[in-house]
Order: sequence, then structure tokens, then C-alpha cells
Amino acid sequence: MAKEKEMSFEENLEKLEDIVKKLENGDIPLDDAIDKFNDAMNLVKVCDERLKNAEKSIAKIVGEDGSLQDFQVEA
Repeated sequence: MAKEKEMSFEENLEKLEDIVKKLENGDIPLDDAIDKFNDAMNLVKVCDERLKNAEKSIAKIVGEDGSLQDFQVEA
């Protein structure tokens, strides 16, 4: 499933939602359902990775000296 890496997060999510709908419908052969499930798990992995990378990039702030620092909320 190398193609998912080239697609945007939104495209991957849309494809994942489509697979889930087909699996929930339940009228596909078992072998096809297993293949679709495996495709869905790969899409989940790709989407999760992108979300984690986005979270890491927005959790940084620019310090007074121009360096990137982890953003921390003081309680």
C-alpha cells in the first residue's frame, strides 16, 4: 500500500471511511473482507503517523534566541 504515503491525510481518511462502510454493510465475500480489513489497518497506521508528526511539529515554539523549544503549559 505504498500509494497511501503519496495521498493526503484527508484522502487516506476518506478511503478508510469507504472501507469501513463496505465492511459494515457485510455483503462482501470473506476473503475480500479480510483484504479490505488489512488495507484499512495500513491506512490507520499512515493516518496515525501523520497525526503524530503534525502534533510534534505544532508542539514547538520559537524561543527568544530563535531556537525551537518544546511548548509547555505552566499550570
